[in-house]
Amino acid sequence: MKITVIDASNYFKGLLLLIRKDHKITDMEIQVMKRIGKTLGFEPKFCDNAINEILKNKYIEDTAPEFTTKEIAMKFIKDGLALASSDVEVHHNEQKWLKATAEKNGLDINWFYREKEIAANRKQLPSHMEVDDLIVEY
Repeated sequence: MKITVIDASNYFKGLLLLIRKDHKITDMEIQVMKRIGKTLGFEPKFCDNAINEILKNKYIEDTAPEFTTKEIAMKFIKDGLALASSDVEVHHNEQKWLKATAEKNGLDINWFYREKEIAANRKQLPSHMEVDDLIVEY
């Protein structure tokens, strides 16, 4: 699926905001964020800096991302739930923020809860993430 640079930027930034919701960033979250950044075409140094600074950076507006299509928003939510579940439990603030993202993008709240349940029952991070199907159009 082709996405715009703005959607790619919102995807990466949105997941960065998500991983800071529990006020800690695990090694697994760092690895996944680097993988996602690479998939979306961001320079490794940019990704490293963004990940390293996200906990301290108070100047990034902490609002749920809005995407150009519901399909992109659904992919983002699925990846967000997988990422949030990667450290065993989805933190309340992570769930709240992902739910707000679903609502902002007009997604069915029941769909969100079903996806949350699927992510919670997963034993490990999926080898194939939704972001892997995205191609950034420049």
